[in-house]
Amino acid sequence: MSEKKPSVLEGFKAFLLRGNVIDLAVAVVIGAAFTNIVNAVVKGVINPLVGAFGTKDLDAYSSCLKDPCRPGPDGEMQGIQIMWGSVLGATLQFLITAAVVYFLMVLPMSKYLARRAAAQKAKEGVQETLVVTELEVLKEIRDVLVAQRGTGAAGSGAPGTPRPGDVR
Repeated sequence: MSEKKPSVLEGFKAFLLRGNVIDLAVAVVIGAAFTNIVNAVVKGVINPLVGAFGTKDLDAYSSCLKDPCRPGPDGEMQGIQIMWGSVLGATLQFLITAAVVYFLMVLPMSKYLARRAAAQKAKEGVQETLVVTELEVLKEIRDVLVAQRGTGAAGSGAPGTPRPGDVR
C-alpha cells in the first residue's frame, strides 16, 4: 500500500510543462532582443550627442587617480585610471531600458488592469443590486401573502382551508 513516488524525469517534465517556464523563456528572449535595440540607440544616438561636447566614445572618458595614466611598454596601463565614461554609458543604457519598459509595457498594462478591475467591480455591483432587488421583491410578496392571510384568517376556520370566493 505504498504510494508510487513520481520519478525525477516525471517531475522535470511537469516543471517544464508549467506555463511559468514558457513565459520566463519568452521574457528572456524578448529581453535579449530589447537589449540589442537599447545598445543600438545608445551607440547610434546618445554617443554622438555626447560626442558633440567631447569624444564620441563614452568609454574614453576617464580620470587619472595616480599618474602616469598611459600604456606602458608592455601594453599594460600604468597608474590608476577611473573609467567613469563606461559607467555613464551603462547608466544611460539602464535608464533608457527602464523608461521604455515603464512607458511601453508597465504603464499601459496597469491602466488596462485598472479599467478591467473597474468594469468587473461595476459588473459585480449590478449583480449585487439585482440580488438585493429580487430579495426585496420576494419580501414584499411574502408580506402581501401574510397580510392576506391575516385579514382573511379571522373569518375562516383553520389556516389553509379554502374560503368562499378563493380561486384556486
